[in-house]
Amino acid sequence: MGRVRGRAAAAPERDPGLQPERTRLAWRRTTLSGTVAAVLAIRSVLHTGVTAAGVLLCALCCTCWLTFLLLAHRRIRTLSSTGKPAALQPRHATATVLCTVALAGCAAALVW
Repeated sequence: MGRVRGRAAAAPERDPGLQPERTRLAWRRTTLSGTVAAVLAIRSVLHTGVTAAGVLLCALCCTCWLTFLLLAHRRIRTLSSTGKPAALQPRHATATVLCTVALAGCAAALVW
């Protein structure tokens, strides 16, 4: 940082450019992918016959999807409402990753 007459110069205003918009779009694409996986899981259970294991996996898949949807909506809203959004909290990031992995695992198990 430069100095101006014995004082530190103010940091220049950060130009976010299109990065927040790209991040919002990435969250929306990921939410759409999760929605497709949940719908295909439900379709798979209904198409192959209703079993206890299938219903349990489908319920877990839908729960993961709804949790991810809530977290993604919160993040999209944060990115849209402020000029400089706060960093994603580690617990929200962890929950998002766990939901995504569990959703993919449940969808794979239903297709298998």
